[in-house]
Amino acid sequence: MTTTLEPAVDVRRAADRYRTRIPWLDSHHSFSFGQHYDPANTHHGLLLVNNDDVVAPGTGFDTHPHRDMEIVTWVLRGSLVHQDSTGHAGVIYPGLAQRMSAGTGILHSEKNDSWRLQGDRHVDPVHFVQMWVVPDEAGVVPGYAQREIDADLLPGALVPVASGRPEHGDSAIRIANRHATLHAARMEPGGSVALPEAPYLHLFVARGTVALEGAGELTAGDAVRFTATGGQRVTATDPAEILVWEMHATVAA
Repeated sequence: MTTTLEPAVDVRRAADRYRTRIPWLDSHHSFSFGQHYDPANTHHGLLLVNNDDVVAPGTGFDTHPHRDMEIVTWVLRGSLVHQDSTGHAGVIYPGLAQRMSAGTGILHSEKNDSWRLQGDRHVDPVHFVQMWVVPDEAGVVPGYAQREIDADLLPGALVPVASGRPEHGDSAIRIANRHATLHAARMEPGGSVALPEAPYLHLFVARGTVALEGAGELTAGDAVRFTATGGQRVTATDPAEILVWEMHATVAA
């Protein structure tokens, strides 16, 4: 049976997100996460997690497991050291996109201690957004990919960052879901982009302030969940960075 989607634009304000705050971490969650559970707010489309994290220097997430999840990490400020059980290790920084496929099972850690690999000790926090989408099927081989797209962001257009959709080919990091694409745009004041059209969209303002056609001003940490609509323009009113998930399916009930 085919379900007809009703068009909807659902604005979610930054201050209304769940929050986890401990000495080394300040994390805001757009969806249910950890001890924060709301059965009415578990996902939108294929997106289950949109965590906006700030991690203090010399600290971070110790080695922990994941399974059957596509995890995309986008650093806004500072640097994040990734290490995993498939042997990948490296430093993620602004403009370097990362995807980890958990598949049959993977262990990884994320730390704000890049000086252990390179350079001098720093005192700066790292600010990043981590997003999880479900894969098409369970039990894929765990994997890792990263891609430098800083130069691609210079024109201010929406740039595909991670995608499983065939039209993006090798222009984005591949994820194991053929119905989902993450786009990013880094815009100067007055810069404008049109959102894609899809059954499900998730717009997240990672930094700065933008105006969304038909909905008004959005500031850092605000998000919008679109259903059965798209094409609206997003215009920066000061330097801004946005993350947009385009999704052509949703999590199975």
